[in-house]
Amino acid sequence: MFDTKPYEDKFNSAITHFEEELKKVRTGRAHPGMLDGIQVEAYGTKMPLNQVANVTAPEAQMLLITPFDPSNVQLIAAAIRSDQSLGFNPSDDGRVVRVPIPALTEERRQQLVKQTSEKVEDTRIALRNIRQDALKEAKRLKDAKELSEDDVKRIEKGIDDDMVQYNTRIDAIFKAKEKEILTI
Repeated sequence: MFDTKPYEDKFNSAITHFEEELKKVRTGRAHPGMLDGIQVEAYGTKMPLNQVANVTAPEAQMLLITPFDPSNVQLIAAAIRSDQSLGFNPSDDGRVVRVPIPALTEERRQQLVKQTSEKVEDTRIALRNIRQDALKEAKRLKDAKELSEDDVKRIEKGIDDDMVQYNTRIDAIFKAKEKEILTI
């Protein structure tokens, strides 16, 4: 019999990855997740920011980064400054790094919505690839005479129903994020 569970797990992990990617898209309010992609060159190796410092959002337009080792303050500020996609200009006072979050312009908000819609399309492509893998496997089992034609049709219908369900979920997540981005 054909097991759809591994493919459903892959669908769910694609949705989870999509949600994690959307957390990195800024919406005008400061939140520590904005800096999740930052890698800091510390102790001779690249490390995620959250392994060398504590990131907090004490106010809506400010991130405060407190390094575990004060000697890394300059390195943290340089790593944030070097990530041009964020557009942040951190400042440090020798003990902590402050990152002011500039207000978003209408043009920048539209740009963020466009970037987010690209992430939606990437996720849809991932779901389609998973669907193709499932259908290829069902066809392979049919050719090996382990599944009947009716079983393959039932599996295709089940996978397609899952696709509709996951695409609806992606749309709902995107609409919520779009509303969050465009809200001033």
